[in-house]
Amino acid sequence: MSGAEDRHPLFMPLILVGGLIFGFGLGFSEMAQPEVVLNFLQFEDLGLLFVMGGAAVVTGVTFFVATRLDRTAPLTGRAYTRRLKSMDRNVLLGGSIFGVGWGVSGICPGAAYASLGIGNLPILWAIGGMFLGAYAQGYLRARMTDDSTAAVGAD
Repeated sequence: MSGAEDRHPLFMPLILVGGLIFGFGLGFSEMAQPEVVLNFLQFEDLGLLFVMGGAAVVTGVTFFVATRLDRTAPLTGRAYTRRLKSMDRNVLLGGSIFGVGWGVSGICPGAAYASLGIGNLPILWAIGGMFLGAYAQGYLRARMTDDSTAAVGAD
């Protein structure tokens, strides 16, 4: 059995609390403002580096300690494992497209939602673009898979 059936009853509320803390932290650190992010990308304000570095340190320490104290996740009971992704063309191309989108809009997806919380309503255009881009990618990938399956079946 996998999926939602075997999750601890507190799993989703804990995800909500984590999202609230994340969003509050982005708003408090002013990282939900596209101008701050663009200043970081232009090397004018390195505050985002400290916010991201602080988050990376806390996450690293948490995963280091948690995987040594208990070999299973507390809310799911699943074993801690590393999920490795090979560096291929899709990773490089997708990462490049994501980076261009981040640079053009001045906001990453998580911060875009937090930006709504501080009253930045024009960010809805960027969020709409993220949804349309994700839909287009899914549509194209499904079409490419269908085309390659049809070509193999025709052989």
